[in-house]
Amino acid sequence: MRIGIDIGGTHTDGVLIDGNRLVAAAKVPTHHDNLLESISRVLQAVLAGQDPVRVQTLNLSTTLTTNAIVTGQTEPVGMLVSAGPGIAPTHYRIGDHYHLVYGSLDHLGTETSALDEQDLEEAVAACRDEGVKCFGVASKFSPRNPAHENLMVEALAGHADFISCGHLLSGQLNFGRRIHTLYYNSAVWRTFRAFASALTASLKGFQLQVEVNILKADGGTMPLARALEMPVQSIFSGPAASVMGILATTRTEQDLIVLDIGGTTTDIAVFAGGQPLLEREGIAIEERPTLVRAIRVESIGIGGDSLIQVAEGQVTVGPQRIGPCMATGGPVPSLMDAFNVAGMAAFGDVDRSRQGLAALAAEHRLAPEPLAQAAIEAALDTLATKIKALVREINTKPVYTIHEILTDREIVPDRLIAIGGPAAVFKQLLADRLGLEVSVPPLYEVANAIGAALTRTTSHLTLTADTARGRLSVPMLGIFRPIARGYGLQEATAEAQKLLAADLDQAGVGMPADEIQITQADAFNMVDGGYTSGKNIRVEVQVRPAVVGRLEEGDAAIRIAGPA
Repeated sequence: MRIGIDIGGTHTDGVLIDGNRLVAAAKVPTHHDNLLESISRVLQAVLAGQDPVRVQTLNLSTTLTTNAIVTGQTEPVGMLVSAGPGIAPTHYRIGDHYHLVYGSLDHLGTETSALDEQDLEEAVAACRDEGVKCFGVASKFSPRNPAHENLMVEALAGHADFISCGHLLSGQLNFGRRIHTLYYNSAVWRTFRAFASALTASLKGFQLQVEVNILKADGGTMPLARALEMPVQSIFSGPAASVMGILATTRTEQDLIVLDIGGTTTDIAVFAGGQPLLEREGIAIEERPTLVRAIRVESIGIGGDSLIQVAEGQVTVGPQRIGPCMATGGPVPSLMDAFNVAGMAAFGDVDRSRQGLAALAAEHRLAPEPLAQAAIEAALDTLATKIKALVREINTKPVYTIHEILTDREIVPDRLIAIGGPAAVFKQLLADRLGLEVSVPPLYEVANAIGAALTRTTSHLTLTADTARGRLSVPMLGIFRPIARGYGLQEATAEAQKLLAADLDQAGVGMPADEIQITQADAFNMVDGGYTSGKNIRVEVQVRPAVVGRLEEGDAAIRIAGPA
């Protein structure tokens, strides 16, 4: 049996799945100051009457790292950065403890300037004096040679609680993205570590001895132990859960739009040929590009609890949210209250919705019903505008799906799938506004948790080999070793697949060899003095995002415990 939990901005959803059959589902309010309380309430609901010993896996999608960054509740990070040819590292300055350490490597990983010991000692001392305990170390070409980063790690021995190391992040050479990723990874580490410790203790109280996985932004999971090393990978895992929920509950083979309509926001994703799109290089956090692989999702501040406001006769909805809608005890009218007043829904206490809209309308000399209609139209206008803009933007450049690069191929969605609490109310409205077929899966209210439960572990790595120099590197695994001059592409491909399988096995994840996909395998001749001196080989392999099964028909009859 598998448990999936999705911690959303408004509700925390949970499901218990046995094979491909949904056994139980629950929905409770999210308490952002105490996420474990929300998790515990969901676990109590879905495990009622069940044998916890039968549960083998718990997959969790959490807003923890996202909230820490958005609210500024992050750890001070000491960044130690050394350079190389190209843009100066000052261009990527981030945080209050950013220190440049003189020294450089060239694009092949050859040391051109030794790391300055005095610079390094002064940077470490400054961070120590300022009480900094979490660090990121970055050298420009460390995926080719980690020597400078390793020296920085050694210098921090005894002074650091946690260090994010650049060459372990990715085989990509993008220096700026690596610096930003290191910073955010260390900034959220302590918060995530405390949460993980409390979660582990909480599960023991439920007699659960399970494999715990955290959802990543790319639509896969990672074991909790790996998440403690790379907590930044869990950012934006909620939107990923919604996309995987579609794959677990709906058969998709076409271009389509996916909306996850929550209480606070609506997340918009686009599928090409039935597959979700990924960001080409990595997502941006606070407008800073990173190396965090992620499903392409746009969020907009429209949800069932979005605040309705009137200013100079103009009715607006969102992005603000001040508690739940009035129908469920909230203090001010929201979009869901407007649906109640317009007769499109009968959610919660409809009389409270009417009273709240009537009071707001009276303040502005309006009638409640026209105000409700105007609010609904404003929300639809905002959603339609964002959806059309996203599709246009995607079609202006090549698109990456979890399978392949799509070029010279226009994406033309002719269907929209809506999930999330208010999805059913929006169904016909969106169809009329966008001119698309709109469907709402039977389990739309807990699709995110289903996606979390049925998502499998993903991973990737990059292997590069320079036969002229006799060097092989797999930076994400810390492998840098000599190779023979005759080392070839076929050998490199087989080794990359074997290394990824072994790394997953070490993390407790068994993966059949045929599930490890080769996404790049290239070999180029290197010329020196007019003669071929060797080959430059690059191989990228991955376990792509996928669900381990689909739910059987008939599961829609399951009662969802808690507020609907």
